[in-house]
Amino acid sequence: MPVTRSVQDYIRTIVDFPKEGIMFRDVTTLFADPRGFRMAIDQMLHPYAGERIDKVVGLEARGFILGGAIAHQLSVGFVPVRKKGKLPGPTISEHYTLEYGEAVVEIHDDAIAPGETVLVVDDLLATGGTAEAGIKLVERLGGKILSCAFIIDLPDLGGRARLEALGMDVHALCEFEGD
Repeated sequence: MPVTRSVQDYIRTIVDFPKEGIMFRDVTTLFADPRGFRMAIDQMLHPYAGERIDKVVGLEARGFILGGAIAHQLSVGFVPVRKKGKLPGPTISEHYTLEYGEAVVEIHDDAIAPGETVLVVDDLLATGGTAEAGIKLVERLGGKILSCAFIIDLPDLGGRARLEALGMDVHALCEFEGD
């Protein structure tokens, strides 16, 4: 009898990357497996069956992979939220704090029309800083966020609580303890 695998089974853990003490959750092994990748996309879409979604916003960088596949399945547009200086047209930007510093992300200033319903996606929810910055950008353009979807939640780092405190609906396919 074949063994049923979960999304979590496809995710590799790399110890002490990018620095000592970190347990890096590597989704590239999930993306490389056609069954695992299909499972992840299908499961990320499932909570939104029957919902109206106008755009999928993917957060740099692995959120682009997921967001593109999800937007394709929904037959809607995909919008990247990128690191500062990577988008060619007029943009708006948002500064945010990372675990180990600060960063800036941007979105094209015409990427979301006022009133459009948006699904924000990324591979991992840790402290929630990047996701919060993406949410703020979408809201500044007048978009309405339906939900935020992730493959992995690291609940010990507080990202889910941070996004829920902003009034966001948050879905994750699996959790890993620790950081």
